Amino acid sequence: MTPRFDAVGLVVSDMAASVAFYRRLGFAFAEGSEDAPHAEAEVPGGMRLMLDTEETVRSFHPGWRAPTEGGRASLALRCEGAGEVDATYEELVGAGYRGELKPWDAVWGQRYAVVLDPDGNGVDLFAPSGQ
Repeated sequence: MTPRFDAVGLVVSDMAASVAFYRRLGFAFAEGSEDAPHAEAEVPGGMRLMLDTEETVRSFHPGWRAPTEGGRASLALRCEGAGEVDATYEELVGAGYRGELKPWDAVWGQRYAVVLDPDGNGVDLFAPSGQ
């Protein structure tokens, strides 16, 4: 038996805010997900992004507590090119989400930026330089 990587799960404090944020990035959450205790969006390649409210996690893990300092997970989203990195960053920051790192040309050969989701998890936006 070999376990296979299938999904990324995030615990969220506000399902509606998190669903709205990830929909802006192209994740296709079903209608009504905003009010659900658990929501999933399948992404190309068959992976899933799963969101669970803090209450849901506590229902099966009563001792769970939210981290007190920043997110410890990040999602990395590949953009079509440097222009899309910049435009996506500006669109999200303009909509009120927090920019962590403004777009820049990283020494490892990527246009790179980071925004934070409503719970402080990093969402890295990147594209190979020159695209």
